[in-house]
Amino acid sequence: LKAYITYDPHNSLASNWSSTTPVCSWIGVSCDPILHRVTYLDLSNMGLQGTIPPHLANLSFLPVLDLSNNSFHGPLRRELVSLRWLTGINLGHNNFTGETPFLLKGKIPREIGNLSNLIALSVGINELTGSIPTSIGRMEKLQLLGIRYGGLEGSIPDEICHLRYLSGLYLSFNNLVGPIPDCLGDMTSLRTLNLDSNNLTSGVPSTLWNLDSILEVNLSSNELTGHLPLENGNLQVIIKLGLSSNQFSGVIPSTMGSLQYLMNLSLANNKLQGHIPDTFGSLISMEALDLSGNNLSGEIPKSLEKLTSLHYLNLSFNMLQGQIPSGGTFCNFSVESFLGNNGLCSTFLPEFPVCRSSNLERSKDSVLKLILLRYVLPEFLLTVIASVFVWLRCRKRSAVVDNTAGGSVAPAAWRRISYLELAQATDVFCESNIIGTGGFGFVYKGTLPDGTEVAVKVFNLQQEERALRSFDVECEAMSKIRHRNLVRIISSCSNLDFRALILQYMPHGSLEKWLYSHNYCLDILQRLNIMLDVAFALHYLHHAFPTPIIHCDLKPSNILLDKDMVAHVSDLGIAKLLGEGDSMTQTRTLATIGYMSPEYGSEGIVSSKGDVYSFGIVLMETFTRKKPTDEIFNQGMSLRNHVKDALPDAATEIADANLFTREQHLSAAKKECIRDVFALAMDCTIESPEGRPDMTKVLTLLKSIRIEYLANIMARTGGISDQHILQLH
Repeated sequence: LKAYITYDPHNSLASNWSSTTPVCSWIGVSCDPILHRVTYLDLSNMGLQGTIPPHLANLSFLPVLDLSNNSFHGPLRRELVSLRWLTGINLGHNNFTGETPFLLKGKIPREIGNLSNLIALSVGINELTGSIPTSIGRMEKLQLLGIRYGGLEGSIPDEICHLRYLSGLYLSFNNLVGPIPDCLGDMTSLRTLNLDSNNLTSGVPSTLWNLDSILEVNLSSNELTGHLPLENGNLQVIIKLGLSSNQFSGVIPSTMGSLQYLMNLSLANNKLQGHIPDTFGSLISMEALDLSGNNLSGEIPKSLEKLTSLHYLNLSFNMLQGQIPSGGTFCNFSVESFLGNNGLCSTFLPEFPVCRSSNLERSKDSVLKLILLRYVLPEFLLTVIASVFVWLRCRKRSAVVDNTAGGSVAPAAWRRISYLELAQATDVFCESNIIGTGGFGFVYKGTLPDGTEVAVKVFNLQQEERALRSFDVECEAMSKIRHRNLVRIISSCSNLDFRALILQYMPHGSLEKWLYSHNYCLDILQRLNIMLDVAFALHYLHHAFPTPIIHCDLKPSNILLDKDMVAHVSDLGIAKLLGEGDSMTQTRTLATIGYMSPEYGSEGIVSSKGDVYSFGIVLMETFTRKKPTDEIFNQGMSLRNHVKDALPDAATEIADANLFTREQHLSAAKKECIRDVFALAMDCTIESPEGRPDMTKVLTLLKSIRIEYLANIMARTGGISDQHILQLH
């Protein structure tokens, strides 16, 4: 192999692979301690250039081969398919060409079936063409088969059903045609089936609905037809079911309501009709429900108010009518969830007509009317007169407070909490209850009389103008938004000399605490999930409203973690409501040095691309564990330049060392993930705002990085766990 290497930038092989030293001591080589056979060849991330020699196939007992993230080119030797003991192979991110079973271009040869011991075969974005060879059915130990984002054609061969240990089948985003094989319903080991974004036709095999151990089925964006069968209620442990963008017709079966573990259901863009089943109120785990773009009629079931975990709902563009429920989580949903249903009315969404009363008064008998007129009405009038008198007496006094407060009024939906209640909740704003400080005051932990733990953000009115403006801005911004990744305002307290916001309490503190405290350590997947949560929040702020909301001060201390380690973006005190156009200019910048974009710091230009820049800096900090204001960044050096200089070959050298202290066997997968994360962060922090991606693209790319990382983990561990499947989407 060394003779076929034309470029070795770090002299990794030149200085180590020598005929005078044992092969088993060479870098990247691991051997069996008894028979001294090579059992692991890992040359990943070395920046090597050259071709693969045919002699590599002489390592006949080799179980693991990793040549990823180099610059190997030319054809991948067909001799490699003779490595019958191979259980894991990773050749991604190279420049191979030709007819190859693994890499970016060419067809999958029949000889791939010779790899009968292979456990995982995963290919990400690729240019594979042709059909799936029937010989793949001979890879009888295969547990994971993933060939996504390619150009595979033809039908899915029945021979794939011979893979009796297969738990994950990922063939998304190809050009596959024909029906889904009936025999897939006999694969009882299957946990994940992703066939979305192909050209599959006909109906879904009835046997598929009998896979009572399957966790995820995604058949979206095909040309499937037929009715949804009653048997889908047999999918007892399914978590995600995607059937959107097909040609399904008929009614939604009520048996779907028995899927108590279902968290994500999409039936959007089909030809479904009839009512939304009332049994959907039993989907107690449901988090995301999309029934948009069908011909559904009738009322929205009030039983859906029971779905306390529901944070995404899309019923738009149907023929629904009646009152939109207002209980449960429905008050968190915006008009976009119900658009295109002309028969709907609402008591809380001003974009819809107000629901008319049921005219119950006319159903009362004459005796009841007489009682109301003779006894109740006089008492009511006396109460009204007394109330008006008291209101007139207090009007002048309250006007003073209103004028001082700049006219800010908290939304009516917030329950007013008095200063006395807050003082009791925080032990009279005891110093020991301080959990955070900011530019405009302190944040205290408190407990309300009903036991609810809250964070009380008290504004320092000694900085009167700035504090009042911050309070007003945060009230205005937070009154408009409802999202699971934004800190929720529970209430507010405002009088002549006191301003406070009562916020959702985050028991795990800030991302900053988790990055820099010696008592905490985040693994790579936790960091990815946190930054995905932040991306979701910014995407919502930028794109969910006609008037985008710009955060302007994103940093780790403003990213808070709840009890489940879900991230919530906080502190909208200097947020900007961006009017018409893509940007605005302000005369004074209030954001934090190191995180603000160049155009905001120098010219005061505010735009969504400024938030993208801040996101990129936070992304770098999260994976390097270095602040942009670290003392090492001086004399023209910056966090961005630090990352730029390390890409692509030395990315892991600047990453947080804590990421590699455990799970040494996954180091190659981690290296690839970190390199991709830093590359995305570099795009986000391009000098020119026009060159940066928007948060829609950032979110898509970050999702892909996480999916690819999890796929690599599965390939390297020789299996696929239910926990990994749960985290994959």
